Amino acid sequence: MNDPTPLLPPRPPRRPWPIATALLGVLGVAALAAGLAVPAFSEVAATPAPTAAPVTPAPSRTPLVAASSAPGIGEVPIDELADPDWIDRVAASAGIPARALAAYAGAALAVSRSAPECGLGWNTLAAIGLVETEHGSMNGAVLRADGTVAPAIIGRPLDGNGTEVVRDTDRGAVDGDTTWDRAVGPMQFIPSTWALAGRDGNRDGVTDINQIDDAALAAAEHLCEVGGDLTRPENWIAAVHAYNPSVEYNNRVAAAATQYAAVR
Repeated sequence: MNDPTPLLPPRPPRRPWPIATALLGVLGVAALAAGLAVPAFSEVAATPAPTAAPVTPAPSRTPLVAASSAPGIGEVPIDELADPDWIDRVAASAGIPARALAAYAGAALAVSRSAPECGLGWNTLAAIGLVETEHGSMNGAVLRADGTVAPAIIGRPLDGNGTEVVRDTDRGAVDGDTTWDRAVGPMQFIPSTWALAGRDGNRDGVTDINQIDDAALAAAEHLCEVGGDLTRPENWIAAVHAYNPSVEYNNRVAAAATQYAAVR
């Protein structure tokens, strides 16, 4: 993981979220995994199959900081926090849309100030964005310049058919399904998780599950809240496990994060 530089003024303590615990094996050692009672991701296996030991990614470098993001300047939209030249260079090298990378890097920089003990790397957020929705491009969706994804990316129903059972919690207001919950948006939150985790990353006064700045910041704070110090391998695994309790998912995210960490 990286050793991030604080950028934003500290926020007041966040309210605690409901937590469930589960034991996750890693290299023969039992690590305590703490996660939200309802997972964020749609494709959650009903009974995760431990086909291999979970792994962690290589560390990433902290992205360069834009001049406008200096401490004391106030709440800056997170897509403006990382240096534009860094965004353009890394986006081209990594094959990540620049608009998506600005959200991932900005979210990592934001939590480096609000939760400096977390150590979240931008590459972890980018890896989750890739695995979840191909950076907001899945199923023909388009990531617009304003950070919104259209049409909305909506996952399959959590009806127990290869997933956990999560009955409707939002009367279909977020996911359009009045029977089951579904994951929504570029980072694939389900409505009940978004109600707790939603953040205003673009500072427009609205928490929009389909807007990548809001979703990336929500994911960053979610990971830090669950995992604590993500530079510790067992904590990184626990945080990703809370996002999706699957060893296969963990290792896909770790592989992508390692690939992104190598980009200069």
